[in-house]
Amino acid sequence: MTKKPVTLGVISDTHGLLRPEAVEALRGSDRILHAGDIGTPDIFEALAKIAPVTAVRGNVDTASWARDLPATEAVEIGGVSIYMLHDRGRLDLKPQAAGFRVVIYGHSHQPKIEEENGVLYFNPGSAGPRRFHLPVSVGRLMIETGKVQAELVELKI
Repeated sequence: MTKKPVTLGVISDTHGLLRPEAVEALRGSDRILHAGDIGTPDIFEALAKIAPVTAVRGNVDTASWARDLPATEAVEIGGVSIYMLHDRGRLDLKPQAAGFRVVIYGHSHQPKIEEENGVLYFNPGSAGPRRFHLPVSVGRLMIETGKVQAELVELKI
């Protein structure tokens, strides 16, 4: 476990639109996690100027540039195991049994933070085009000495 606090920027459902407000909200992140429906490869380039990016493929990421993106990803950051996928409905394992503390997902465009059986489920919402009357948002995960705190950041657009 690392002693240094780690800040993760969490973003999803950009659908090819990276708003300046999202870039500003993610600034200062040690790493950025993108939960899919990226839309275009230039989103990676812009996010990578802020911090290293780990991303999974979403259901709209079907172009040739996205073929190498994994459908799921497991990362360990700050002593915390994180499982990433785009659609929580396609979760194919029991996170607690598999040793994951956090599951990051997107797809629904609905920001949500909930804890079940010791696992934090975190959807940062959609940072791209507004859908219905849902907020446009990103998220942050702060990890310190193995403890995780999640925060939603609604973008003022």
